Amino acid sequence: MTQRFLLVLLLTVAFFSCEKETKTPTQYVLQSPEKANTITFTLDNGMPTYMVNHGDKEVLTPSKLGFVFKNNDSLASNLEVVNTKEMAFDETWEQVWGEKHNIRNNYNGLLVELQEKTNAKRKLNIEFRAFDDGVAFRYIFPKQNVQDSIFIMNELTEFNLKDDGDSWWIPAYKTNRYEHLFTQTKVSQIDSVHTPYTIKSNGGLYLSLHEADLKNYASYTVAKKQGTHLDLDLMPWSDGVKVRTTDSFQTPWRTLQIAEKPGDLIDSYLVLNLNEPNKLDDLSYIETYKYTGIWWGMHISKYTFYEGPKHGASTENSLEYIDQTKKLGVHHMLIEGWNKGWTPTWYENKMHEFSFTQPTDDFDYNKVVDYANKNDVKIIGYHETGSNIINYKKQIDAGMQLYKDLGIHDVKIGQVGDMLNMKEWHGSQFGVEYYRWVLEKAAQYQLTVNFHEPIKDTGERRTYPNMMAREGARGQEYNAWSEGNPPSHTALLPFTRLLSGPMDFTPGVIDIMQESGFNGRRVHTTAAKQLALYVVFYSPIQMLADLPENYIGKPEFQFLADVPTDWEDTKVINAEIGEYITTVRKDINSNDWYLGSITNEEARDFEIDLSFLDEGTYEAQIYADAEGTDIDNNPAKVTISKQEVTANDKLPLHLGAGGGAAVRFKKL
Repeated sequence: MTQRFLLVLLLTVAFFSCEKETKTPTQYVLQSPEKANTITFTLDNGMPTYMVNHGDKEVLTPSKLGFVFKNNDSLASNLEVVNTKEMAFDETWEQVWGEKHNIRNNYNGLLVELQEKTNAKRKLNIEFRAFDDGVAFRYIFPKQNVQDSIFIMNELTEFNLKDDGDSWWIPAYKTNRYEHLFTQTKVSQIDSVHTPYTIKSNGGLYLSLHEADLKNYASYTVAKKQGTHLDLDLMPWSDGVKVRTTDSFQTPWRTLQIAEKPGDLIDSYLVLNLNEPNKLDDLSYIETYKYTGIWWGMHISKYTFYEGPKHGASTENSLEYIDQTKKLGVHHMLIEGWNKGWTPTWYENKMHEFSFTQPTDDFDYNKVVDYANKNDVKIIGYHETGSNIINYKKQIDAGMQLYKDLGIHDVKIGQVGDMLNMKEWHGSQFGVEYYRWVLEKAAQYQLTVNFHEPIKDTGERRTYPNMMAREGARGQEYNAWSEGNPPSHTALLPFTRLLSGPMDFTPGVIDIMQESGFNGRRVHTTAAKQLALYVVFYSPIQMLADLPENYIGKPEFQFLADVPTDWEDTKVINAEIGEYITTVRKDINSNDWYLGSITNEEARDFEIDLSFLDEGTYEAQIYADAEGTDIDNNPAKVTISKQEVTANDKLPLHLGAGGGAAVRFKKL
């Protein structure tokens, strides 16, 4: 039954029908369908604020709204309400692919139309939506009598948290974009941080600040104002302007996910629901998959990206990798470094120029693609821009046309460099518009996209399902050429970066000590944990990141051969941020369930309630840390066992320090 919500006057209470004009109230209250969350909008002496409650718990105290344009022109006071519109919405929609096939989108909404009392009488609308798993709002500046271009110098949005609490964050405005280890501090101790920004409040709630449907605008970071009062901070252009537009504008949704358990943040689809439905008519080329690649060997220094005696992307190596990929039963393969332009210093912050059509002297793409097609292997293309967007835009049509002519439908696109064109932030309006332009361009050439060095995910995969995955955090590669990622890193990502969407983390390295490499580095997990990451970390494209020869003949590879990349349903069984998580997912193409469980530096024992299973008997195929195995002791050893189970059973699992377990529940 459609629920109504209250528009509450400060002194008197009245009910209003949908889209009915009202007298100017002082205060409006909007509740979610099951009354879990409440947004209160107030206009006090012409100044707009909002606050948020979860049940009877105050989450955000009154927080400012508004804008500052050029010449210190403010649109945040002297306002009056000229109209309000309300709505209730409930639908269930199907993902083209995803971690859950059917998603419910259920909210109550309120549009508040404001206008300045004097001066230019400019209009500003604020749209609120209250979900049972959080809240969201956005600004709409309608087309009106504005003759000049609009320069937004500051968005005055605040997030004034009622309670302090633990929080996990990566810094904004630093080198390496989003590729940092997470820092844990109190909210009151942060600086400027990227979103999603995750908080465990002293009031017992789990919160995530982020945004949805980011386009034609700058992305935002969170900056501490004072104590637990936080500011929305837009990433600027190089000249300091935050957003340039004309006539009108609409901001992305400002989102606050609210949960009583950490796993409930992961089970929330609020960000996806705030994006527009699928706009693509042609979905024929879009598929989820697992893939191998000429990639890890270059990171561990077995090969080089650039031409020479160790060049990885040669025709000879490519044909050999196709043979190995076929032997593994995998049907996609990535080739990086096939084109002209690679040098030993390509990754330095310079306006480096690559060709996106001319192959290296030792690579014949027609021969490679033809051989792949004959062996039922699809080649994944690669475009590395080096953040020289000027050069890429000149060649993008030719580069994508080449892939289309070769029958290639998937491309990985890198933007290595601290700044785009060596001067604009990846998260600036320049970057936001660039990434969306490339995505739309790719759709024209029937290409799916995997962005590395990306703009953060804000759910646009719903609108453009050719947006498959992206990096946007410290991935597996850091285990190849740095001090590596500690075990807690993978136990943090599901509650931070992965709240925004799929990540191409590139798991699956089972040569933990990198004995096949030459740089003395190692992976800071056990091999069983690497298997579990395929369930815990969602991506519709999952790389089998190790050298293909390291999988051949290994019994544990069977789990990687079996695990799907598209799911009917997902549930979090147990979780604590940065410590452990157990996730189960149901295959969309069978009755099988899969489980992944990982831990940080601490060994753990779980007894998993199997009530999520459907009726009937399953064979539990268990891949776990061998007895005595942990991150420091025989980390590559995996023990494999089988037993019959039903939904009435409990399954004991032991995870060594830095370890994990992966289980396939095969329906009998």
